[in-house]
Amino acid sequence: MSDSPDSEGRLKVFGGAGPSAASGSDDSAIKEQDRLLPIANVGRIMKQILPPNAKISKEAKETMQECVSEFISFVTGEASDKCRKEKRKTVNGDDVCWALSTLGFDDYVEPMRRYLQKYRETEGDRAAASGGNIRDDVRGEQGHFMFNAMDRQHNNSSSSSRRQF
Repeated sequence: MSDSPDSEGRLKVFGGAGPSAASGSDDSAIKEQDRLLPIANVGRIMKQILPPNAKISKEAKETMQECVSEFISFVTGEASDKCRKEKRKTVNGDDVCWALSTLGFDDYVEPMRRYLQKYRETEGDRAAASGGNIRDDVRGEQGHFMFNAMDRQHNNSSSSSRRQF
Protein backbone atom coordinates (compact mmCIF):
# COMPACT_ATOMS: atom_id res chain seq x y z
CA MET A 1 0.00 0.00 0.00
CA SER A 2 1.47 3.36 -0.95
CA ASP A 3 1.22 6.36 1.32
CA SER A 4 -1.16 8.96 -0.05
CA PRO A 5 -2.91 12.02 1.32
CA ASP A 6 -6.50 11.57 2.48
CA SER A 7 -9.27 14.01 1.55
CA GLU A 8 -8.01 16.52 4.16
CA GLY A 9 -4.35 16.39 3.10
CA ARG A 10 -3.04 14.14 5.89
CA LEU A 11 -0.80 11.24 4.95
CA LYS A 12 -2.03 7.78 5.77
CA VAL A 13 0.99 5.70 6.67
CA PHE A 14 -0.44 3.05 8.97
CA GLY A 15 -3.24 1.51 6.89
CA GLY A 16 -2.19 -2.12 7.10
CA ALA A 17 1.35 -1.36 6.11
CA GLY A 18 4.19 -3.30 7.67
CA PRO A 19 7.25 -1.81 9.33
CA SER A 20 9.10 -1.36 6.03
CA ALA A 21 6.23 0.21 4.07
CA ALA A 22 7.57 3.76 4.38
CA SER A 23 11.07 2.87 3.26
CA GLY A 24 10.26 2.77 -0.46
CA SER A 25 11.84 5.05 -3.03
CA ASP A 26 8.85 7.43 -3.18
CA ASP A 27 10.07 10.86 -2.01
CA SER A 28 6.60 11.82 -0.69
CA ALA A 29 6.51 8.89 1.76
CA ILE A 30 7.20 9.60 5.42
CA LYS A 31 10.34 7.86 6.62
CA GLU A 32 9.76 5.09 9.15
CA GLN A 33 12.02 6.81 11.68
CA ASP A 34 9.86 9.95 11.41
CA ARG A 35 6.51 8.23 11.93
CA LEU A 36 7.42 5.84 14.76
CA LEU A 37 8.50 6.46 18.33
CA PRO A 38 12.08 5.34 18.93
CA ILE A 39 12.10 1.61 19.69
CA ALA A 40 14.49 2.12 22.63
CA ASN A 41 11.94 4.42 24.29
CA VAL A 42 9.12 1.94 23.67
CA GLY A 43 11.22 -0.89 25.13
CA ARG A 44 12.11 1.20 28.17
CA ILE A 45 8.44 1.96 28.87
CA MET A 46 7.51 -1.70 28.44
CA LYS A 47 10.25 -2.78 30.87
CA GLN A 48 8.88 -0.45 33.57
CA ILE A 49 5.70 -2.48 33.78
CA LEU A 50 7.24 -5.96 33.64
CA PRO A 51 9.06 -7.86 36.39
CA PRO A 52 12.83 -7.16 36.43
CA ASN A 53 13.75 -10.57 35.00
CA ALA A 54 11.25 -10.43 32.11
CA LYS A 55 12.51 -10.35 28.52
CA ILE A 56 10.83 -8.60 25.60
CA SER A 57 11.22 -9.92 22.07
CA LYS A 58 12.15 -7.65 19.19
CA GLU A 59 8.83 -8.55 17.56
CA ALA A 60 6.90 -7.46 20.67
CA LYS A 61 8.74 -4.12 20.78
CA GLU A 62 8.14 -3.50 17.07
CA THR A 63 4.46 -4.39 17.39
CA MET A 64 4.04 -2.06 20.35
CA GLN A 65 6.01 0.64 18.51
CA GLU A 66 3.54 0.50 15.61
CA CYS A 67 0.53 0.49 17.93
CA VAL A 68 1.53 3.41 20.14
CA SER A 69 2.64 5.45 17.14
CA GLU A 70 -0.72 4.84 15.47
CA PHE A 71 -2.58 5.70 18.70
CA ILE A 72 -0.69 8.98 19.09
CA SER A 73 -1.30 9.89 15.44
CA PHE A 74 -5.00 9.04 15.77
CA VAL A 75 -5.54 11.16 18.89
CA THR A 76 -3.34 14.01 17.66
CA GLY A 77 -5.15 14.07 14.32
CA GLU A 78 -8.49 14.49 16.09
CA ALA A 79 -7.10 17.25 18.32
CA SER A 80 -5.52 18.94 15.30
CA ASP A 81 -8.82 18.88 13.40
CA LYS A 82 -10.50 20.61 16.35
CA CYS A 83 -7.80 23.30 16.40
CA ARG A 84 -8.04 23.82 12.65
CA LYS A 85 -11.83 24.29 12.88
CA GLU A 86 -11.27 26.80 15.69
CA LYS A 87 -8.58 28.54 13.58
CA ARG A 88 -5.83 27.80 16.11
CA LYS A 89 -2.36 26.56 15.24
CA THR A 90 -1.30 25.08 18.58
CA VAL A 91 -2.60 21.77 19.92
CA ASN A 92 -2.56 21.90 23.71
CA GLY A 93 -3.18 19.40 26.50
CA ASP A 94 -6.86 20.28 26.75
CA ASP A 95 -7.26 19.49 23.04
CA VAL A 96 -5.67 16.08 23.60
CA CYS A 97 -8.07 15.39 26.49
CA TRP A 98 -11.00 16.45 24.31
CA ALA A 99 -9.82 14.15 21.50
CA LEU A 100 -9.43 11.20 23.88
CA SER A 101 -13.00 11.70 25.05
CA THR A 102 -14.39 12.22 21.56
CA LEU A 103 -12.71 9.05 20.31
CA GLY A 104 -14.12 6.98 23.18
CA PHE A 105 -10.98 6.69 25.33
CA ASP A 106 -12.83 7.99 28.38
CA ASP A 107 -10.72 5.93 30.81
CA TYR A 108 -7.67 7.99 29.82
CA VAL A 109 -9.24 11.45 30.11
CA GLU A 110 -9.22 11.90 33.90
CA PRO A 111 -5.66 10.59 34.43
CA MET A 112 -4.51 12.91 31.62
CA ARG A 113 -6.37 15.88 33.14
CA ARG A 114 -4.78 15.16 36.54
CA TYR A 115 -1.34 14.95 34.92
CA LEU A 116 -1.96 18.16 32.98
CA GLN A 117 -3.03 20.01 36.13
CA LYS A 118 0.03 18.73 38.00
CA TYR A 119 2.26 19.75 35.11
CA ARG A 120 0.78 23.23 34.95
CA GLU A 121 1.24 23.70 38.70
CA THR A 122 4.87 22.57 38.44
CA GLU A 123 5.55 24.92 35.52
CA GLY A 124 3.88 27.80 37.39
CA ASP A 125 6.03 27.12 40.47
CA ARG A 126 9.17 27.07 38.32
CA ALA A 127 8.26 30.34 36.63
CA ALA A 128 7.58 32.01 39.98
CA ALA A 129 10.83 30.69 41.48
CA SER A 130 12.94 31.88 38.54
CA GLY A 131 11.24 35.25 38.22
CA GLY A 132 9.59 34.26 34.95
CA ASN A 133 9.96 31.46 32.49
CA ILE A 134 11.73 32.26 29.23
CA ARG A 135 9.83 29.43 27.55
CA ASP A 136 6.51 31.21 28.25
CA ASP A 137 7.29 33.55 25.35
CA VAL A 138 7.99 30.62 23.02
CA ARG A 139 5.36 28.23 24.31
CA GLY A 140 2.24 30.25 23.63
CA GLU A 141 -0.65 28.28 25.11
CA GLN A 142 -0.19 26.37 28.36
CA GLY A 143 0.60 22.67 27.96
CA HIS A 144 2.69 22.84 24.81
CA PHE A 145 5.73 21.22 26.48
CA MET A 146 3.65 18.67 28.40
CA PHE A 147 5.63 15.62 27.33
CA ASN A 148 9.02 17.16 28.13
CA ALA A 149 7.91 16.98 31.76
CA MET A 150 7.19 13.28 31.31
CA ASP A 151 10.76 12.77 30.11
CA ARG A 152 12.14 14.64 33.15
CA GLN A 153 9.91 12.64 35.48
CA HIS A 154 11.02 9.38 33.83
CA ASN A 155 14.69 10.23 34.30
CA ASN A 156 14.15 11.04 37.99
CA SER A 157 11.99 8.03 38.93
CA SER A 158 13.05 4.48 39.70
CA SER A 159 12.68 2.14 36.73
CA SER A 160 11.03 -0.64 38.71
CA SER A 161 7.95 1.22 39.96
CA ARG A 162 4.73 1.80 38.03
CA ARG A 163 3.89 5.47 37.71
CA GLN A 164 0.40 6.72 38.44
CA PHE A 165 -0.92 10.10 37.40
